[in-house]
Amino acid sequence: MKSARNTLPDEPANDVTGGVDWARDDHAVSVVNARGREIDRCTVEHTVAGLRDLIGMLRRNGVGEVAIERPDGPVVDTLLQAGITVVVISPNQVKNLRSRYGSAGNKDDRFDAFVLADTLRTDRARLAPLTPDSPATIALRRTCRARKDLVEHRVAVTNQLRAHLRNTFPGPIGLFSELDSPISRAFLTRFDTQDRADWLSPKRLAAWLTSVGYPGGKDPAVLHAHLTTAPRGATGPNATTNAHITHALLTVLTTLIDQIKTLTDQIAAQLTDHTDSHIFTSLPRSGTVRAARLLTEIGDCRARYPTPEALACLAGAAPSTRQSGKHKTVGFRWACDKQLRNAVTDFAADSRHANPWAANLYQQARTRGHDHPHAVRILARAWLYIIWHCWQNNTPYDPTQHQALQRLLNPNQHQAA
Repeated sequence: MKSARNTLPDEPANDVTGGVDWARDDHAVSVVNARGREIDRCTVEHTVAGLRDLIGMLRRNGVGEVAIERPDGPVVDTLLQAGITVVVISPNQVKNLRSRYGSAGNKDDRFDAFVLADTLRTDRARLAPLTPDSPATIALRRTCRARKDLVEHRVAVTNQLRAHLRNTFPGPIGLFSELDSPISRAFLTRFDTQDRADWLSPKRLAAWLTSVGYPGGKDPAVLHAHLTTAPRGATGPNATTNAHITHALLTVLTTLIDQIKTLTDQIAAQLTDHTDSHIFTSLPRSGTVRAARLLTEIGDCRARYPTPEALACLAGAAPSTRQSGKHKTVGFRWACDKQLRNAVTDFAADSRHANPWAANLYQQARTRGHDHPHAVRILARAWLYIIWHCWQNNTPYDPTQHQALQRLLNPNQHQAA
């Protein structure tokens, strides 16, 4: 199937177009007529009164369409609520479009607002109006991205703790499977210096592990041997001083882990209530967080991606081809939605552990000499074609209807057919 795409009318309303260059404290606005001449410009503050002035200026000039560089935020919300069509032109495109009007290519907010307005006038056939996602999708996207940011902070703090321990108390590094695991944090809270760890014997360590509910993944004698063979850490007053740093990092790390869990629970609740949850939770090993990230980064506006190729390109899963004369290169697609690519490749990389078709496709790519990231992008592109059709048809993924998977699972049956 092929989804219909939202398009702009051949001519803008009242033969005028607007452009808004978004900034932190104020926004430059430009209005261009049908001949490409700027008929009005102003700068509005990022306040309630400033946004009200923005709408008033656009209405005075009869502007019904505005080009802007980002698809969300208070300015976009204000424009949409005022009934003005919003068209998003990415910053990379604006950077390249500046050369139309001069060779200097200097960055200037007021000039960029004019470039946005004039591009909306001249390149209408290649632009599409912004269709915002539903409030449920937007809220879930913000929760997912906030959780992702906290996970990155957790990794950074864990690395900081590891670097600190490597210099002051190396024994706990590698003692348990993960340095940020509950048992590792409990151990460092109780035995935060080399002096306290020296008190331990295999028997005492076994008793302490039992008291904190350690599941027994490693023998206490092996753990004690790890502590005694590791390089010795600081002792005495120096160790006490360093222990304060250890506890500070542990406190930050524990807070991050607790808040990540809180957001994970919130994501699960929001995903359950979402109308498209059945599509993305049906994918192999999508779980809760992966399914929510895929849903929110793709969105719920079907017209945004009229073809699966459009979705694959924006996700950075399709290669970029450059050709000049007889010279042709196919390389990595740098210009894409980084959040979408991260969500899709994260899902694709793990799907091969549960889906034989995905595992086979990934292995074929590795056999052809592609490295792991490239093979994952190849698999991600294949998955996006499947996801796009499920998404457009509002149906969950069904392995029994996946013909390539069934041919792999039942080769004799398909040969006979």
